[in-house]
Amino acid sequence: MFVLLAAAAAAATPVPPAPPSQANHGARGRKCAALAETNPNAAIDEARAWGIAGGGMAARQCLGIAQSALEQWPAAAATFEGAAKDAQIAMDPMAVILWMQAGNAALAGDQPARARIAFDRALTLPGLSDEMKGEVHLDRARAGVAVNDLPGAKADLAEATRLVPRDALGWLLSANLARRMKDMPLAFAAIRQAAALSPDDPAVSYEAGNVAAAAGNMDDAKAAWTRAAQMAPNSNAGQAAALALKGGDRAAQQ
Repeated sequence: MFVLLAAAAAAATPVPPAPPSQANHGARGRKCAALAETNPNAAIDEARAWGIAGGGMAARQCLGIAQSALEQWPAAAATFEGAAKDAQIAMDPMAVILWMQAGNAALAGDQPARARIAFDRALTLPGLSDEMKGEVHLDRARAGVAVNDLPGAKADLAEATRLVPRDALGWLLSANLARRMKDMPLAFAAIRQAAALSPDDPAVSYEAGNVAAAAGNMDDAKAAWTRAAQMAPNSNAGQAAALALKGGDRAAQQ
């Protein structure tokens, strides 16, 4: 009788569900990230429910993405930072991405010093491809400009363009910063590279005009600004180029 009772009790004991597989995590993460684009408030609820159900760092990453979509930048930065620290302790390769996301959230939230700390932590981790390192250095340069560390930003952009020489944005930002620092040889070299890689980008043409104007070459400046204004008249670069054409070389002082 005792054996039968024990067997019945064992049969009545609920079997805990198997933990979600990596594939399930990935699918739920993609679903949550997509939801963050269309309904970020619902994505926050989903991420928190997922976290309670064992979603771990992936659920926290989705929470940060949803907070970013709502432009809740300090909250998003804190969410990404907390997840990144735990991922780093667990030696989870997600830590790199989470630190990058933390830095970008802090940068968007006008906390560039906080952003640089996150980017520095990303750079200390193994497994970063050259492309990812270049992206981190590019973002770190933007933070450096925001804290007025122009030499540091210049060094970051030099590293970014070395690591990812086919990325026109790195060369464009390098040209812009070199112009601001009165390093005209670098400004000309960088804007030529940007133009070769992205000849149809109005932002590149606009900056080419600014570089030419800063060097006193107003005919070249006006030609470049005209290209930018005609290429994309409703874009920020196109509108800035149109204003530059009206205001002469004043745009080059920006």
